[in-house]
Amino acid sequence: MIRINLLPQKREARREGGQGWLIAVMIVVVLEVVVLGLYHQLKLQDLAKQRQVNQELDAQIAQIQSTVKNHDEVRQKLSVLRAREEAIAKLQAARSGPTAVLLELSRILTTGRGPTIPDDELQQKRKDSPNDVHNLGWDARRLWLSSYVEHERVVKLEGWAVDGEDVSELARRLALSQYFGDVVLLPGNRQTETATKMNVVKFQLQAKVRY
Repeated sequence: MIRINLLPQKREARREGGQGWLIAVMIVVVLEVVVLGLYHQLKLQDLAKQRQVNQELDAQIAQIQSTVKNHDEVRQKLSVLRAREEAIAKLQAARSGPTAVLLELSRILTTGRGPTIPDDELQQKRKDSPNDVHNLGWDARRLWLSSYVEHERVVKLEGWAVDGEDVSELARRLALSQYFGDVVLLPGNRQTETATKMNVVKFQLQAKVRY
């Protein structure tokens, strides 16, 4: 009979199995360390990028704050400048406006001339309402002014005319003019003019001036 002792072999197998398990554990640990190291490196890169973005945002915020720092002051200065421009514009209009209106009135009261109105608009009025168009043949010497008073863009005219049609012609011309509007004939009456001793119509007329 042959006997074989297997005990030493079992011990050797157990020893090899233990070493293999230890190696596997070490490999797993090393892999975890490597993975964690890579993850940490990625997070550090993300953190660096985020810090760079934050720095850029801080720089933009600082620039915006510097830009709007004097916003109220700048807005106040702009408001003052606009007020000055409006005041200057009003002064210029007040200087040139009355002069232009008086020149227009002079044209209206000149024989052979008439009010300032675009030609196409005048032609259309001749077609639509010819009675509202001025008479080119009117003799402006049949009417003369004795008073011209303007207050807050409202002018009041007073004067004398040979008859009521002359007054109506003046009102038509004023109504057609670009410089006048809202023309209203006020009550008048026939009187004897002191200087000429003529029996004439004393009239009053009111209108708004445009300038």
